[in-house]
Amino acid sequence: MFKALLLENTDGFKASVTQVDESRLPQGDVTVAVSWSTLNFKDGLAITNKSPVVRQWPMVAGIDGAGTVLASSHPDWRAGDAFVHNGWGVGETHWGCLAEKARLKGDWLVKLPSAFTPRQAMAIGTAGYTAMLCVLALEDHGVKPDAGEVLVTGATGGVGSVAIALLARLGFNVVAATGKSSEEAYLKSLGAGSIIDRATLSAPGKPFQKERWAGVVDAVGSHTLANALAQTRYGGVVAACGLAQGMDLSTTVMPFILRGVTLAGVDSVMAPLAKRRRAWERLARDLDTALLETMVQEVPLEAAIASAQKLMDGKVRGRVVVKVAV
Repeated sequence: MFKALLLENTDGFKASVTQVDESRLPQGDVTVAVSWSTLNFKDGLAITNKSPVVRQWPMVAGIDGAGTVLASSHPDWRAGDAFVHNGWGVGETHWGCLAEKARLKGDWLVKLPSAFTPRQAMAIGTAGYTAMLCVLALEDHGVKPDAGEVLVTGATGGVGSVAIALLARLGFNVVAATGKSSEEAYLKSLGAGSIIDRATLSAPGKPFQKERWAGVVDAVGSHTLANALAQTRYGGVVAACGLAQGMDLSTTVMPFILRGVTLAGVDSVMAPLAKRRRAWERLARDLDTALLETMVQEVPLEAAIASAQKLMDGKVRGRVVVKVAV
């Protein structure tokens, strides 16, 4: 038996931390002991049943995990290896990592970088790994630190917080968009040069606006993304990775054909292993772990359900790490 955050939907939705028999674990070629997990936006949606994220029932929640391999028939993994897992539909269609044990596919796992402990890897989690993918998208499309201001939306969230820390350390002039004026000191401590009210971006705006941003990291979508595109400078790049405001996007082709703006979609769930390894290598190089710690709230597995509700209510700053192993 092992402890897990189980989601059930037989006689109505139920989320509980309970004991589960190991014989119920799904198929996979690597069995792991999870020491730390985390709560991402998608975890919050699943645990609160706010959105139809879960597609098989019952489901163990948790798209991220870090810990140690217990047993493996995969050629790349042996008992005792330290791993990181992000995405791949885990917590949606395959039992996840908010549990003391999980059975996963070896092709989904990344070696834990020596720069990080399992706890630090989960402080980063999918949110921080996605932030790194966004930074790489800006770099790969030619955005350099001297190009001008870079906007980060959803700035106090997990993606936003890590993106600010990464971009600032790389020398970018970061502008953070937030609806939480009380968090200005926090955002500036991460490296934001200035703060703007998210309300200036969140309402419908003109399809073509005054140029400002050399690059954008957007985890919000909807009108915020449309306005960011309309304000991006000639040749600028917008990395879009989220839909906290909504999945709609009402815009025109004008930013693309008159300013050569690039809209770069960033997917972390099904990203190939080479891209994942590159992102984690860069996180190990470019993320200040002392700064990472200022973003972190730690909770035990038993508190993950309540924390997920707080995340959905917009009452969480930065990252929530979940201590799974006692």
